[in-house]
Amino acid sequence: MYSPCIRESSEVCFHGCCPTTFLGLSEPQTTVTSLTSAAVSRYDFEVSMASSIYPNSQFTNHESLPSLHESFSNFIKAFPQYSLTEKADKIRQQEYYHLSLSKHVCLDYIGHGLFSYFQQQSQYSQASSSASTSTSPPLHSSAAFGTPFFDISYRSVSLTSQLQYAAPESDLENNIQKRITAFMNISEDDYNMVFTANQSSAFKLLADSYPFQSHRNLLTVYDYENEAVRVMIESSKKKGAQVTSAEFSWPSLRIQSGKLQKKIASKKKNRGLFVFPLQSRMTGASYSYFWMSMAQENGWHVLLDATALGPKDMETLGLSLFKPDFLICSFFKVFDENPSGFGCLFVKKSSISVLKDSNTSTSVGIVKLVPATRPSQQSEESSMADIEAESKANLELSDADVLPGSSSNPMLISQQVSSKTSELHEIEEIAEKQKAPEIERSIDRIPELEYRGLDHADSLGLILISARARYLINWLVNALTSLQHPHSENGQPPISIYGPKVKFDRGPAVAFNVFDWKGDKIDPALVQKLADRNNISLSYGVLQNIWLRDKHGEERRWTLETITGGGGSILNEKREKPHSGISVVTAALGFLTNFEDVYRLWSFVSRFLDADFVEKERWRYTALNQKIIEV
Repeated sequence: MYSPCIRESSEVCFHGCCPTTFLGLSEPQTTVTSLTSAAVSRYDFEVSMASSIYPNSQFTNHESLPSLHESFSNFIKAFPQYSLTEKADKIRQQEYYHLSLSKHVCLDYIGHGLFSYFQQQSQYSQASSSASTSTSPPLHSSAAFGTPFFDISYRSVSLTSQLQYAAPESDLENNIQKRITAFMNISEDDYNMVFTANQSSAFKLLADSYPFQSHRNLLTVYDYENEAVRVMIESSKKKGAQVTSAEFSWPSLRIQSGKLQKKIASKKKNRGLFVFPLQSRMTGASYSYFWMSMAQENGWHVLLDATALGPKDMETLGLSLFKPDFLICSFFKVFDENPSGFGCLFVKKSSISVLKDSNTSTSVGIVKLVPATRPSQQSEESSMADIEAESKANLELSDADVLPGSSSNPMLISQQVSSKTSELHEIEEIAEKQKAPEIERSIDRIPELEYRGLDHADSLGLILISARARYLINWLVNALTSLQHPHSENGQPPISIYGPKVKFDRGPAVAFNVFDWKGDKIDPALVQKLADRNNISLSYGVLQNIWLRDKHGEERRWTLETITGGGGSILNEKREKPHSGISVVTAALGFLTNFEDVYRLWSFVSRFLDADFVEKERWRYTALNQKIIEV
């Protein structure tokens, strides 16, 4: 029997806050048992997903959509196990309450958050309290307190030197390194880690140091244009690398296995670097560990791009068996609040000798993490600097009183200068003595950091996070494809999904395009802008490396940006050609995403069923003196 709160779809219910006891589950251990049970087969999942909105439902008007409460009630009936993930909703409510207060739907983040929003605000509060007790004026803006937790400083060192000889320069850096290594389920005995400015810096550092002169091949597996990978490709080509890519079938975006296998198993010696993500951060397509294993067996060095993986995906069995030579991941500070952060480049210790120093003396992009400057430290340092500056100024004024050509006694002048100099030295010594204990006390007051963002993911675990994402992303795909134009000129559906449709093991991201009633694609950049003005953050990008056979004429008509040729076409084979890909909108779900988030995205996209929606938005923002959206 379902709980009354589920039947009534009360306000808290769609956040997943109904007690599990209502579902006959009284102990937390039951959650793990239920979620890990193999009883929920793929077939049962797909059958349940088909009825998660309404059986065979089609919606031709945004006003005809069922309400949020009604939709959640139907969703939870189809997937009662979703309620077992309520712990994620409680974490969101307590530690990331800004998401609910701002009504912001964040579907454009990829990476791992180190800290929580609540934790950040606590840091700001402490800084505010400290600032208010100092002699300096109180600071009213949280931004004025500076960056909490830590700051980033660039290193002047080569990658190989950093890997071989450098050690963490502070307890802070050492602790963060150990926490990240543990979170990524990586052994410190097997790998060394380097902090980088961002994901692109990590890719470029590796490309600059990898011996493409002798290992000339770079083989990548991406169904979309990735800026970091593009940086690596450009750097490798300068060193003579031959760059190839896996190709993907249309419209499922599955890897063309035969072609990729042939490229991996080629008879070339010193094959090179194989760059592999386990899933596409844009389409949600997932790939097998088999490709990593095959590459290793055929003499390739393997780089695992873990930036698109979920919070606990590194704990899967496959990754514990197939250890790549290199691994790249990224972290930011606070989800949806402070996107600043850093990248991480892991290098297997047995593979360090493969890397060579680049032509430049130092590698650009290596960083170190240092304690953030506290407001109290800033005010103390500022006060001491003022005292020293004032003393120097007084000395200069005294010297200036004795003008050249003056009839004053030279001996007396010398005694005056000497006296002033001694006085200045005494002031500086007193200042140093006062400053040292103050800095010492300030450092002592810095508490040991808690990595609550990582702790929250750890507390949920791989099984729960994966199950929650599976229900939400597949419901969203199902909901988007249920939309239909009321009067279409050519039968073109309003939404085209690129990549896997409803699928048990798809990743938590979806790439799609919106088409008007005439069958014309609406610019993804425009869709993103309109979503942003409805407080929904989306990304957009370009699909590439797609094999499109001639017989798929209908699909080619939908993708007007393709390059066609005899017998078939490969998108983005030549980067210099304009519009050589498929621009798409993409939504990525995290472990804090809830049902309301995906429902609001569905509700927003349904607005495009109104033939005048875009024009109405143009006029609405013109009337509000906003910048006109170019269509």
